[in-house]
Amino acid sequence: MEAMTPIQFDGLQRLAAGRSTSGRAARCPGRYVGQVASRYARWALVLPLLAAAWPALVRPAAASGPAATDAGVAADKTAGAAVLPDGAALERRVKAAFLYKFLGYAEFPPAAFDGPGAPLVIGVVGADDIAAELTRIVAGRSVAGRPIVVRALREQDLAQPAHLLFVAGPEEARSARLLRASPALLTVTECDGGLAAGGVINFTIVDERVRFDVSLDAAEKKNVKLSSRLLVVANRVQKGAT
Repeated sequence: MEAMTPIQFDGLQRLAAGRSTSGRAARCPGRYVGQVASRYARWALVLPLLAAAWPALVRPAAASGPAATDAGVAADKTAGAAVLPDGAALERRVKAAFLYKFLGYAEFPPAAFDGPGAPLVIGVVGADDIAAELTRIVAGRSVAGRPIVVRALREQDLAQPAHLLFVAGPEEARSARLLRASPALLTVTECDGGLAAGGVINFTIVDERVRFDVSLDAAEKKNVKLSSRLLVVANRVQKGAT
């Protein structure tokens, strides 16, 4: 099995390593306590996002056949151990978990729904694997009392309304074209220049971690309000011209 680069969490790794802080605490206890409180306040905002990703990484899906697997995760019955996904599959599953969690940090205009019980719709174009993973994640769950529907879309389907649209792929020009063709409100991309292409959120990889940038201008144009709790854990928040 190919070795995986472990997911790293800043701060927690330093605590796990047992780095001594007693000297700093003794020299300036008030300042030290304030720094620790600030650090853990930030993690209190990050952990809900990570909590959504964790079940997606460790919970296997039901297989459809003897040799079936879900996103590269299979049960090794002989050894009684789980076969971990490779790096690419892990990245896709983390992104799927984030897409689900983004819904809880976005406020959509009332006109975006047909009624009080209307579902939140996630559209995914160019990544059937992420659409399948999202379908598994949202099963039996709701956001703000609304059920969630996941649709794997083709380019000819982009005129369908969606609250969140994920456009997969590394090409900025293609992403921009697909975003223009969709009425979706919260648009998410994963390409260099995704915000310039019109995305509200763009996934990026920073130090082997899945992170995301946010465009406040794009969100305002789409009449979507993003929670400050989401912005504080973003890699970059863009307002105005780059």
